[in-house]
Amino acid sequence: MLVLPILFALPMTHWKTTAFHGWAVGVGYFALSLHWITQPFMVDAARDGWMAPFGLLFMAVGLALFWAAAFGVARALGGGKLALVTCWTAAEVARSLLFTGFPWALLGHVWIDTPLSQLAAFVGPHGLTLLTLGAAALIGCLRLWSVAPLVLAGIGWFALDPGPAPVPDPDAHIIRLVQPNIPQADKWNPDLVPLHFQRLLDLTATAPPVDLVIWPETAIPWLLDQAQDVLQSSAMAARGAPLILGVQRREDGRYFNALALLDRVGSVTAVYDKSHLAPFGEYIPFGDLLDRFGIQGLASSQGGGFTAGAGLALVEVPGIGPVLPLICYEGIFAEEVNAVGGRARLMVLITNDAWFGTDSGPYQHFALARLRAIEQGLPLARVANTGVSGMIDAQGRVLGQIGLGQQGVLDMPLPVALPPTVYSRFGDSPVLVLLTLLTAALIWRRQRFAIDPTAKPD
Repeated sequence: MLVLPILFALPMTHWKTTAFHGWAVGVGYFALSLHWITQPFMVDAARDGWMAPFGLLFMAVGLALFWAAAFGVARALGGGKLALVTCWTAAEVARSLLFTGFPWALLGHVWIDTPLSQLAAFVGPHGLTLLTLGAAALIGCLRLWSVAPLVLAGIGWFALDPGPAPVPDPDAHIIRLVQPNIPQADKWNPDLVPLHFQRLLDLTATAPPVDLVIWPETAIPWLLDQAQDVLQSSAMAARGAPLILGVQRREDGRYFNALALLDRVGSVTAVYDKSHLAPFGEYIPFGDLLDRFGIQGLASSQGGGFTAGAGLALVEVPGIGPVLPLICYEGIFAEEVNAVGGRARLMVLITNDAWFGTDSGPYQHFALARLRAIEQGLPLARVANTGVSGMIDAQGRVLGQIGLGQQGVLDMPLPVALPPTVYSRFGDSPVLVLLTLLTAALIWRRQRFAIDPTAKPD
């Protein structure tokens, strides 16, 4: 991020040249920050490995187009640091929403491991990006007052530091996170499935009893409607505690990536179907059209894999209260988490990051979960197949975790939920309104300067 002030210090020439510069910077940034995207292709390297470099190339080149547009439009609006801050932030918002969205490695995410991440409770992820770019622009001015952002950041660093986590309430409910650590290449091997399931049972049955047990995404390889005996065994291992697990299910010829809540006898009391699916990973875009040509995904009558659920919704867990379930990829979309009606007591994110290998991908994914907790002021229990699993409190502090590539169980008291945050009340609306006003001001300034050549831009 140290390069940002340098970019703001560089002069803007023709808009096409400026757009190319933005694109080139974007390609480098995304190629570096998203290099883990090659890992899913290496699960079956003999079949898919050749696609790995192309996947990274297309991802970096495609996402960099948002930055190219930002730089080009900023120059067309007359250039200047304010124009670039506005357009660059707007571009990050756009890539978070358009084409199903990909708000991963936003510029504001650089602060997640610092006390300044607490600002997300007020301004959200896009507000963090706007503040980051604004500070970089001021530093790039190379004036005496360019030190102001550094001074403010230093003050905020100490003022916003939440400090160590408080001592947990001795009467708090205990939640068990179970990480089986099953390599993706072995996960669906029919010869190993019984061993994998037994591992989950053994880990779950660890003494003493708890108030809630959570298993990762697609924890069991059987369809929900064909797994009654399996569900009963799972519930017995949970020893009377409600059990949340990831499972696939079928309904009317369609397949869903789902989360199920089991009671003490293994009956399904609630089901949540993943609503924001990963394109190409869980479905094929334009699946209905491609289905006419016989091109389908896993098994969906809609063409191209899983079917999306109805949307995020709270699930009532006995003894815990309302829980917001999130499955894997859904945890990166702050605006969707914020749009859920009602307020949860706990967020539960189940995932299978085994696809991402042991590189930076699983760690980045875990960091984004921390930001969701800060934005909502709610604790979040994250349970992954191979890691990283952990309990995150309402200020983003990691209270306990199971490391990447480790098998284990983590029993954690349920952290306190904070009052609704500013971001949970207003979402991204304040930032979007501000960007709209800044854009309108830039257009007005550009028109004024075009009409009166003697007028100088601010």
